[in-house]
Amino acid sequence: MKIRILSWNVRGANDKEKRQVIKSVIKSNKVDVVCLQETKIKEMSMGIVRSLGVGRFLEWRAINSRGAAGGVLVFWDNRLIQLLEVEEGMFTVSCRFKNCEDGLRWVFIGVYGPVNSRDREAFWEELGSIKGLWSDPWCVGGDFNAIRYPEERSRGRGLSTSMRRFTEVVEDLELRDYPL
Repeated sequence: MKIRILSWNVRGANDKEKRQVIKSVIKSNKVDVVCLQETKIKEMSMGIVRSLGVGRFLEWRAINSRGAAGGVLVFWDNRLIQLLEVEEGMFTVSCRFKNCEDGLRWVFIGVYGPVNSRDREAFWEELGSIKGLWSDPWCVGGDFNAIRYPEERSRGRGLSTSMRRFTEVVEDLELRDYPL
């Protein structure tokens, strides 16, 4: 069974017209699991989720924004995927799923990493803790607000301490960083 996942930093989903664009992309790509970061929504509701999602068979979990920043929303088609467990952290929404068709159990983690560097270690620890919860295969989607290579930055320069640390975390957690 192939699950289609969309992860998108929407930079705000408060605007009705923007939500219509998001919904259109989800619908045209026939997405099964959606992770939106930087929703900037202080209190997520079923009404907002329905304005973004396609169909009646939606389930969701979210962490609300803090002020005008952050927020992560994960939602899915519950005819295809059953939620087994969920963990909501400061920077992550972690869902342990079971595919309805083939019974495969897996974990999806939606992330919106901290913008300021002083909170990064707490973020890395949160990810490590989640990895330790479940032994199922996992997929992490989102915006880490960190880069690994100088060429990902507009100014180019050399490797910084934070880049080295992010690379170390990716390797320690056995993640694969797919190029965009």
